[in-house]
Parts: sequence; structure tokens; C-alpha cells
Amino acid sequence: MRTRWITRRLRLTGPVLLLGLALTALTIVSPAAAAPAASEPPLPHVSVGRIVRLSRFPSQYVAPHDIDVWLPPGYPKQAPYAVLYMFDGQNLFDTRHTWNNQSWLAADTAARLMAAGVTRPFIIVGIWNAQQLRMSEYYPQQPWESLTPAQRRAQLARRIWGQPVLPVAPFSDAFLEFVTQELRPAIDHRFAVSPRRSATFVMGSSMGGLMAWYTLARYPQLFGGAACLSTHWPGASLAAEPAQLNPSPDAFVRYIRAHFPSPAHHRVYFDHGTRTLDALYAPTQLRVDRILRAKGWTGSHFESLVFPGADHSERSWSARLAIPLGFLLAPPTPSVHTPPASRLTPANTSTSAG
Repeated sequence: MRTRWITRRLRLTGPVLLLGLALTALTIVSPAAAAPAASEPPLPHVSVGRIVRLSRFPSQYVAPHDIDVWLPPGYPKQAPYAVLYMFDGQNLFDTRHTWNNQSWLAADTAARLMAAGVTRPFIIVGIWNAQQLRMSEYYPQQPWESLTPAQRRAQLARRIWGQPVLPVAPFSDAFLEFVTQELRPAIDHRFAVSPRRSATFVMGSSMGGLMAWYTLARYPQLFGGAACLSTHWPGASLAAEPAQLNPSPDAFVRYIRAHFPSPAHHRVYFDHGTRTLDALYAPTQLRVDRILRAKGWTGSHFESLVFPGADHSERSWSARLAIPLGFLLAPPTPSVHTPPASRLTPANTSTSAG
């Protein structure tokens, strides 16, 4: 495993109050902003490839989610394509329709990397978040349930702008049932993609970064890798706090130590910046790095990077997106054929798989 400092000049916005950034970046919304949209959200505009919208995709596990699927130029000529599932799907493609006029510009970067042969051909499945329920949907549920009842009550009592940080108890396991048992089979059926673990990946930032590693830990038989940008290790907190006030980081670390899968058929990428919310992440990230290194995560299977000067924003994630894409989706090397894994149930979380 390599932990290194990447020094580069990133174009950042002007000074932003940490509180204001936290409220928007973590999608803690004021009552005035919480009302649902009255009409279908506009389709994102991309300069390369095209978007297919799966509107209000139904689920028996969670509320319907909009899904934006990006198809690269020439699709489906290079089938079968790999699949990258990305959280916070409304922020991925078009700056005109995001809360802060920023986006990952994911289509541009993906198309450029494919054209240069840096990655294999792949599509992006952008899963829109649950808006005001985002924190509860993306907080890893098994670590949450490992907290004591008093700890859970204290976390549920946290407020910002008079609104709860966690509107309801975390339900990320139900969300992952939706992703793995309903959405993924539909994507495999409708689009010219490979169903293999080695061609299926997940990526997210902030709370979505928590969900990315949690997805890999819960369903290692379905996903070949995860990229976790600016992982929000404080969980329901927006500040550096001692463990007695915020048990979330310790709960995440314990879960990763006990349940993270073997690196044999997986890759995992972590990173963070050093400004705004990202300034909180280094201590827990270093603990996670040590645990994974001890579990055998080294070489091409593991990357953990720090970007000095980068803040907690889509602009920063866009500026470095080529790095995790190249890490996860590098053209495959010849290997022994393995059959597709079962995709029906999560991994047994009673014992460590690594």
C-alpha cells in the first residue's frame, strides 16, 4: 500500500465558511429547501456520450430513486462494458443543475481516459441520493447498530438549523438491497455490460465515500472495487470530537477490521484533501490504512492519497477523478477465468473475510 502526498495546484473557490459548506455538501437542508420538486428534473447535459434516465426507479426496499446512466461514445460497439455505480448521482455530470453549480464532470473525464486507453470501456450508473434523508441512507448500518442505545440516541439528537442531522435511523442496508437486488439486475439486463465482479465497481464522496467502502464490505462477491473520495469519517458529526461524543469513527474502524474482504479479487481507493471538512479526515484514514495494510492490502489493490489544499467540493473531486478511475478501471490483465458470483445476498458479516 502506498500512502503519498500529491502536490498540485487545484483551482478552488474563494473562502467558504465551514458551516455553510457542511450544510450543503452533506445535504442537510433547511425546511424551505426540503420540498420535493414539482416536475421531472431536467436531464443532465453532457458534451460527450449520452445520458439515459431511469426515472423514479421503483423499489420494495426504499423510496424510488432517479438513475442517470451515462453511455460513452460509440456505445455499444465495445461491449461488454464495465459498470461504475456512483452515489449522489445528481451531482455527476452537469454544473447547471446542481445545488452549487459544480459537478464531477464525470462524462468528460471518463471519455478522455477511455480514448487514451487508460481505462477499459465502461458506463456510469449515477444513483440520485435521497435528498433530506441522504445522511440516514448513506450512514453504514451495521456500524450504527454496533453502537449502544445511548450512543444512537445521542447521534439522532444532533441538530443543525434546528433540523436533525440523521432524520431517521440509518437504513443503508435496505438501500444496498435496492442497489444489488433490483437496480443492478436491471442494468445488467438493459445495457451491454459484463455482470462479472471483476467488471463492477462503486464510487462515492463524503457520506457517499462511507457507502462505497461499506458496499464493498457487504457485497464483496458482487463488486470488484470501491473508490472513496473525502470519506466523511465523522459520520453524523461535522467537527473533530472525542470518541465519547462521537463514536462513529471507532465504529467504522471496528467494522472494517472485522469484516473487510480479502484483497485477492478487489481494489480499494481512499483519498482526502486538507481544507474545510476534509481537514477532519486524516486521523481516522490513517487508522484504516494501517488496518488494511495489516490485512494484506498492498500494491495494485490499495491506494490512499492526500491532496494538500483540496477542499470538500465537487470541483476538487472532479480535478482528481482521473486517478481513482484509472486505479479501478485499468484495462484487465489476462487471468484465469472465474464464473460470475452469486448476487443475491450480502457477505456473512459474522467473521472477517480477510
